[in-house]
Amino acid sequence: MSIETTLRALQGLEGLRWLANQYPGEVVFSTSFGQEDQVITDFIAREKLAIDLITLDTGRLFSETYELMDKTRARYGLALQVMAPDTKNVEELTSKKGFHSFYESVENRKECCKIRKIEPLKRALNGKKFWITGLRAEQSENRQHMSALEWDDAFGLYKFNPLLDWTYEQVINYLATHHVPDNPLHRKGFVSIGCSPCTRAIQPGEHPRAGRWWWEDSKKECGLHAG
Repeated sequence: MSIETTLRALQGLEGLRWLANQYPGEVVFSTSFGQEDQVITDFIAREKLAIDLITLDTGRLFSETYELMDKTRARYGLALQVMAPDTKNVEELTSKKGFHSFYESVENRKECCKIRKIEPLKRALNGKKFWITGLRAEQSENRQHMSALEWDDAFGLYKFNPLLDWTYEQVINYLATHHVPDNPLHRKGFVSIGCSPCTRAIQPGEHPRAGRWWWEDSKKECGLHAG
């Protein structure tokens, strides 16, 4: 049975157990400490799965996110590799365009995301075979067309999305049932939380991704999950 057939037959998080057992040392989970990612982290810790955890510190995150990082590490005792952008690239960008060039154009915003997120992630995924994410189909139109398991050409490995078919209610119920810590900003209208200059709270009835890059009339993606 192929990898694709096996993982698509398993129920969500059960695929993580199978991957960890079949490919120890070749599976990495990138967490941004959102609610979906906290579900996956809790499962990995409970099952003691051989899956590496990494996170991207863009240098522009909310203080609440950094606090949650430390709280989660203390709670589960898991090793967490923090990936930072190349200092030289950040220095060149801010020296040339200032600290808020991303507000000026989509191209500038994508440039900032590439330096602060995509390039560090490429380093973290180098040599791995499977990349675990907390993507859900409900989150955006682009993600509705994704599969639980897909080949990612940009990063050159398989991407497994164990929560793709989960509803937001399922995520919240899991967090409550297992007493999983999450970001207090979620109680203040922040659904999708990224860098602080690029994220705002949403109003009732707004799309969950409306708070990301709210000044743009474009797809709400940074390039990590372009599809």
